[in-house]
Amino acid sequence: MVRLKDIAHLANVSVMTVSKALRDEPDVSDTTRARIKKLAHDLGYVPNSSAQGLRTNTTKLLGLVIPSTLNPIYARVVSAIEERTHDFGYDLLIAQTQNKPEREDACLRRLLARRVDGLLITPVYRFEAEARIYQEIAARKIPTVLLGPPAPFCKSFPSIETQELAGSYSATKHLLDFGHKKIAYLTGPPAAPWAHERFEGYRRALREAGLQPDDKLVFQAGSTIEDGARATLQMVNEGCQPTAVQAVSDLVAIGCAETLLQQGWKIPEDVSLVGFGNVLAAEYFRVPLTTVRQPKHRLGVAAVEALMKLIRKEIVELSPLPAELEVRKSSAPPKS
Repeated sequence: MVRLKDIAHLANVSVMTVSKALRDEPDVSDTTRARIKKLAHDLGYVPNSSAQGLRTNTTKLLGLVIPSTLNPIYARVVSAIEERTHDFGYDLLIAQTQNKPEREDACLRRLLARRVDGLLITPVYRFEAEARIYQEIAARKIPTVLLGPPAPFCKSFPSIETQELAGSYSATKHLLDFGHKKIAYLTGPPAAPWAHERFEGYRRALREAGLQPDDKLVFQAGSTIEDGARATLQMVNEGCQPTAVQAVSDLVAIGCAETLLQQGWKIPEDVSLVGFGNVLAAEYFRVPLTTVRQPKHRLGVAAVEALMKLIRKEIVELSPLPAELEVRKSSAPPKS
């Protein structure tokens, strides 16, 4: 392993001069700095990040905690976060919670033990008003940005989110404008604020159209394809005959679509369908899915840039990112 003193010996300068040159300190001449950097490069010198961290009290590490890397919603977000993190000269540690509070607790404690300089978290939502691990993060004053709307237990942290209510409202209004009046809704996880906002967007659009939301058209789903399939099967078995179905997410919508197609329904001839999220599978599903586009790359970039401001102790002001409707073949006017 090449050390600073090895470079210093070959360059015939002090170890301090080598250290300053590699850090681009101003009190080293350009000629000496260039000569030292070339020597370091030729020798394959790699800085000791642990030693640098001890000296600067930073690790140049960021922690990212998400439910699962298998969830397609996070693929683009994580890619953007990694790219922007790299641009700022940081490395990224990724942990998965599987939407389990106890696993989230363990993941966050491991990242804190690694002395990360900041955290990006998609919370595991729960009904409790407090969560001890979030209290500890706040007490330690670890710069933290949430990916998604805050809940009571994490409301003290800034968050990057999309216009959930407005996006869902636009999806429902799209179906109403086609002439649909009997629109079923497949809801998301009960504790998740984003699911509540999307449901409220649906309800608000109905009320503004003079339609009273009907609980008999609302079915509890969740966040996965399996959840969507199960809720749709319940809808079919209960004899519900909507002319359109709105799902809380694309994965739930895809589960719904598969079940309806297996039951002999045609999309959109018998029933229109819209989702939320615009995952890649939505566009290439056998009936391309009308959905609400989340700006996933922008969300990831904005999250990292907000976190960098917190690390630099700057003021962070955030606004929800727009969620726009993407109309495809799964929605059409109802049969006359």
